[in-house]
Amino acid sequence: MTKLIKKMTVPLISLVFLLNMSSAGMAETTVSAEIGFIFNTLLFLICGFLVFFMACGFAMLESGMVTSKSVSVICAKNIGLISIAGIMFWMFGYNLAYGIPEGGYIGSFIPWSDSSAVDTGYADGSDWYFQMVFCATTVSIVSGTLAERIKLWPFFLFAAILSGILYPIVMGWQWGGGWLASIGFSDFAGSTLVHSTGGAAALAGAMILGPRLGRFTKSGAPAPLKPFAASSIPLVTVGVFILWLGWFGFNGGSQLAIGTADDAIAVSTIFLNTFLAGAGGVMAAATVTRLNF
Repeated sequence: MTKLIKKMTVPLISLVFLLNMSSAGMAETTVSAEIGFIFNTLLFLICGFLVFFMACGFAMLESGMVTSKSVSVICAKNIGLISIAGIMFWMFGYNLAYGIPEGGYIGSFIPWSDSSAVDTGYADGSDWYFQMVFCATTVSIVSGTLAERIKLWPFFLFAAILSGILYPIVMGWQWGGGWLASIGFSDFAGSTLVHSTGGAAALAGAMILGPRLGRFTKSGAPAPLKPFAASSIPLVTVGVFILWLGWFGFNGGSQLAIGTADDAIAVSTIFLNTFLAGAGGVMAAATVTRLNF
């Protein structure tokens, strides 16, 4: 009997010890500041990469929808615009947005600089990169609107002004703690800042360019349109899927943190909602098209 007790004692003690260790691990619900810093930085970089890849989606979508003679210019515009946006946002765009005084209207015309610290929660470079690709996406909205209607270098000038001055100022009004933030306005993932700024810029560009040549008669009535074939529907399809993929980075990364279980759950929920919203939009458009056409 004594031998049996001795044989059982060691495993029981070991089991109790392991249970205590497990309980201690379960009680620890947060990670260290440095681990949180690493996870948050990775979230910005990975999601920023997905948004950057949207540039490829925009290029494919636009190239596939236009006539074959315009494809080379469309591709050059999309490569150029993201390059211009990156340079302008580094030169002074970032600090125009985040150098803004509380409740103010405009920041400073100074280059970006790195002042990363663990207590900020993420590396400054990762935040710059994530915000830069949002800026480039804003310019891409204009690119699609003015496709086949504007020459290359005038568009590059327009892209420099929009990405270096106009968008950063509007961005700073809310995300930089400007006057919109001070009155309680909230924007998640650029639903207002990116799309209202890009849309307004696209409208301004369309107004400056005027209607397409031959689109209207001298009396203002619509002229008969000559049908034309899109250059590549498969290219459009691939572009759509790439843009859909990019929205997971756009929306998921806008949680701005993934260092806790709550943040991880929130990012997962955002991914789920992003997919369902896209799927719902596809089926709604298909239904409306079928009923009306």
